Amino acid sequence: MRKIILLFTACLFSFQGIHAQNSSNVNHLNLCVGALYERGFDATLSYEHETKYHHSWEYFANAYIQYDTDPDAGHITKESFWHNYFTYNLGIAYKPCVIRGRNHHGNLRIGASLGSDTRKVIGAGHIGFEHSYDFRRGWSLFWQVKEDIVLRGEDLFRTGVTVGVKVPL
Repeated sequence: MRKIILLFTACLFSFQGIHAQNSSNVNHLNLCVGALYERGFDATLSYEHETKYHHSWEYFANAYIQYDTDPDAGHITKESFWHNYFTYNLGIAYKPCVIRGRNHHGNLRIGASLGSDTRKVIGAGHIGFEHSYDFRRGWSLFWQVKEDIVLRGEDLFRTGVTVGVKVPL
């Protein structure tokens, strides 16, 4: 009876495809957009290199626009939206994984960047949390809660939420 059970188990596993998620050395192209307090929008394009256990390095380009109301019109106009305050940064972030699940994982996001507000050089420190939901063929959706500390900019703190997609390379 014991041999029959072992033979049955061996046959069962030989017909089943056994797959394991291999997450080391996965590269993604990320695009995310979001809203930040106070009166700001943010867009980030990044290259992410994932290492073992969903830890990753991210190299990013970030653009931020802060809008304001037009004093003459009393509301937001095209001029007051696009020509108020704009910054762009290039930076790097390390993202250690702190939550792992079957099809999702969460990372802290700690980084620094250097850029400009079209008048002077600015620097920024970035800290936040990113949670990713994995789909087939390496695609992922994610959201971030972030805090940017900007040195020499018009606003010192930028707090907000962004959502995005990770495209496998």
